[in-house]
Amino acid sequence: MGKKKILIITTNTSGLADGTPTGVWLEEFAVPYIIFEKTGYDITVASPLGGESPIDENSLSCSNPMEWDEAAKYLKNTKKVDELVYTQFDAIFFPGGHGPMFDIAQNETIGKIVSDFYNTGKIVSAVCHGPAGLVLAKDKDGSPIVQGKKVTSFTNKEEKIVKKAELIPFSLEDRLKELGANFIEAKPWSEHVVVTDNLITGQNPASAIAVAEQIVKKFQ
Repeated sequence: MGKKKILIITTNTSGLADGTPTGVWLEEFAVPYIIFEKTGYDITVASPLGGESPIDENSLSCSNPMEWDEAAKYLKNTKKVDELVYTQFDAIFFPGGHGPMFDIAQNETIGKIVSDFYNTGKIVSAVCHGPAGLVLAKDKDGSPIVQGKKVTSFTNKEEKIVKKAELIPFSLEDRLKELGANFIEAKPWSEHVVVTDNLITGQNPASAIAVAEQIVKKFQ
């Protein structure tokens, strides 16, 4: 069978609407990356533009495990999405941070990739603002892949708490609902993962490990 191949797509966006630094939320990238690596998967990290995927400085802390720093090295030189042979991968995963709201959510190539993954029964997964990667994806009849599906993401309540709602292009919760999703939320900052067929979504940073574990479970 060979190793399972995981495609992680991260943001290239480094600033919010007012210039406030943003990027990938490190925990949401590093925790799943480490789990995938320890499980023996073949991991490729890509981004819309390739090259460096910036880390949100607010997710950096001296209390972070050293393993996270090791994983962060793979954000230094990501592959360009347009140059991928994406059909070789078995699962796709989008970490969050506010960055994906600016580039990943608008990227038509990513929308096509996610559509293909979903329609061929491959795992489509995301956490926090990572579900921004799902908004352009369509199922075989042209409907949004989230239509009628139970999903979650960073919530409006959490957005209000971090005071970033006015600095991002749209509300992810609202957009998913507009696309017909059955949006399921838990209390702010609690671990919460929703699994619907081959679609796995997590609400916030606390949900990153559970999303990764669900991906591993799907492959067993």
